[in-house]
Amino acid sequence: MSDLTIYEKRTCSACRSLSALLAERGIEADRVQYHVEGIDEATIRELLGKAGIGPREALRVREPLVGELSLLDESVGDDRLIALMAEHPELLQRPIVVRGERAVLARPVERVLELLDD
Repeated sequence: MSDLTIYEKRTCSACRSLSALLAERGIEADRVQYHVEGIDEATIRELLGKAGIGPREALRVREPLVGELSLLDESVGDDRLIALMAEHPELLQRPIVVRGERAVLARPVERVLELLDD
C-alpha cells in the first residue's frame, strides 16, 4: 500500500497527467475512482480539511450542473455544496492527492510535488 492516495477519474486529462508525472518519478499511489465508487460527505470534508480549502475552491465551475443548480450563487452554503458533491461527484475538482494529514488539489498536477518534498 502506498502512502499517496489519489481521488481521480480515469478519463480526466489532469488525472492522466498526474499519473504520468508520478510514473516518471517511480512513485506509486493508491487510486480511488470516486465517480464509480461514490464519495460521502464525511470524506469530502476530510479531503477539504487536509487541503485547507473550502468547497467553493473544489467546485468544478465548468460542470453544466453548476449552472443548472445555481451553485455560483453566494447564498448556497458550504454544507449544501458538500452534500451536492456527494450526490453528484462530477462537481468535485480532481485529482485530489492525499499523503498523511495533508492533501492538495493537484491543479496544476505539479502541485503534488508539495506533498513529496516533505
